[in-house]
Amino acid sequence: MTAAGLLDHASPEERIKAEVEEETGYRVSEVRKVFEAFMSPGSVTERLYFFVGEYDAASRTGDGGGIAEEGEDIEVLELPMAEAMAMVADGRIADGKTIMLLQYAALHLLAA
Repeated sequence: MTAAGLLDHASPEERIKAEVEEETGYRVSEVRKVFEAFMSPGSVTERLYFFVGEYDAASRTGDGGGIAEEGEDIEVLELPMAEAMAMVADGRIADGKTIMLLQYAALHLLAA
């Protein structure tokens, strides 16, 4: 899955930076909003904000995995794009927001 969390009275940009660090162990200083979406507009009113950001080995601040006190136990995986897309195709990645961001990356970030 991609990093995510509740806004908790912060801006989407502030929260995604904090969630990325908590969940992945990487600090991103710049993020770019790529779109907003409702996962199921007829039944769910939660608006999701989707961001992309760059990181490298020097951006690592910890192991990630989330905050144990909040019940988070997240396995951090870094995969080649082809493997991640194969996992979408065979159902191993089934999280909607992750699929949407992987498809965005395939279409807009890696197509050049």
